Amino acid sequence: MDRAMGMTFGDFYRGRRVLVTGDTGFKGSWLCQWLLELGAEVHGLALPPPTDPSLHVALRLSERIRHRDVDIRDSGAVNAAVAAARPDVVFHLAAQPLVRASYQDPKTTFDTNVGGTVNVLEAVRKLAGPVVCVVVSSDKCYENREWEWGYREVDGMGGHDPYSASKGAAELVVASYRRSFAGSDPQRGMRLASARAGNVIGGGDWARDRIVPDFIAQMQAGQALSLRNPNATRPWQHVLEPLSGYLLLAQRLAGDASADYADGWNFGPADASIITVHDLATRLVRAWGSGTVTIDPVAPKVHEASLLKLDCSKALSRLKWRGTWDVDQTIVRTIDWYRAFHAGQDVLPITRRQIGDYVADAQHIGLPWTDGMRERAHG
Repeated sequence: MDRAMGMTFGDFYRGRRVLVTGDTGFKGSWLCQWLLELGAEVHGLALPPPTDPSLHVALRLSERIRHRDVDIRDSGAVNAAVAAARPDVVFHLAAQPLVRASYQDPKTTFDTNVGGTVNVLEAVRKLAGPVVCVVVSSDKCYENREWEWGYREVDGMGGHDPYSASKGAAELVVASYRRSFAGSDPQRGMRLASARAGNVIGGGDWARDRIVPDFIAQMQAGQALSLRNPNATRPWQHVLEPLSGYLLLAQRLAGDASADYADGWNFGPADASIITVHDLATRLVRAWGSGTVTIDPVAPKVHEASLLKLDCSKALSRLKWRGTWDVDQTIVRTIDWYRAFHAGQDVLPITRRQIGDYVADAQHIGLPWTDGMRERAHG
C-alpha cells in the first residue's frame, strides 16, 4: 500500500473488507488495484477473465486479492461468496457490458444485468452488519431522446437496445431495494446507491467492439482502423475518473449523513471530452504517431445511440467531484500503457504509476477527496 495514497478518501478504505463483483473485467481490475493501493482487503466475485489478454491476469490480481469464480446468475453461489467475504463495502460491477452482444444474446444480457443485480442485492441484504453498496450502471440506462442536453439523475430510465434496457431495469431494481430495504436500521442493512458513467477508456481493455482495443489491434497488425459509427458522440473518460467517483460515493454512504447520498449519481467528463468517435480515432492516431482511419460503408446496422452525454452537476455540487484528466491526457495515458504492454513490460508498475499520477493531479486541482494527502504534506 502507498502510504500517501492511503490518506485519500479520508483513509476510509484502509483495513476494510471490500467486495468487487466483476473484478476480472477491465474496470473491475483497475478498481481492485486502486483498492489495494488504499490498503483495503479486496475480495472478488466474477466469472474467469472474459478476454485474453486480460488486465486481471496482467496485474496478477488472483495472487493478490481473494477471488472466487462465480456466475452472478447463480443465486446460491452469489449468496455463499458474499457471506464468505463478509464485506464492509460492495462495488457491483459484474455485467454483460456490450451493446452489440446484447442483440446477439438478449436473454443472457437481461439475466446477468437485471437478475444478477437482484442476486447481489439479496445476498447483501442477508448480511448481519451494515454494508455500503454501490451498484455500477451506465449512461445508457436513460431513455435516450437524442437531445443535446446532458441526462440528469431525475430523467427517466429506458433503453432501445437490450443492453441499455437492462441497465435501465437494473436501476429500477436498485431504487426498489433502496426504498424497501436500505437504511431502515443503521446497525444492519444496506446503504445503497447507484453510479452511472460514460464511455471509459484506458490501458488493459481488450473487449470486442470497443474503439480503443480495436485501434490497438489494428495498429499492431499494420492495418487501418475501420469505424462503423463515426459520427456518434460519446462522453469519453479515463477509467480512473468514474472509479474516483465510486470510491468517494461509498465513503460518503458510510458516514452519518448516509441518507443524503443514497441515490443515483452521474460521473461523466466535462463537455470538452464529449466528442465523436471519428474525433477520438483521429486523436488516437496522433498520439500513436502513425495509422489511418477509414469508414466501414457496410457495417452491420443495429440501433446505437447517436448522441449521449451526462449532466454531472449533482456530483459537483454535493460530492465536490469532477474529472481530472481531459480527453487528450486520457489518450496519452492509454497509449503509454499499451505501448508498455506490447513491449513486453510488466504493466503492474505502470498501472500503479498512472493511479499515483491521477491522484497527484486531482490533488493539484484541489479535489476534496485528496485532502488527507494535502494535510500530510503540510503536517
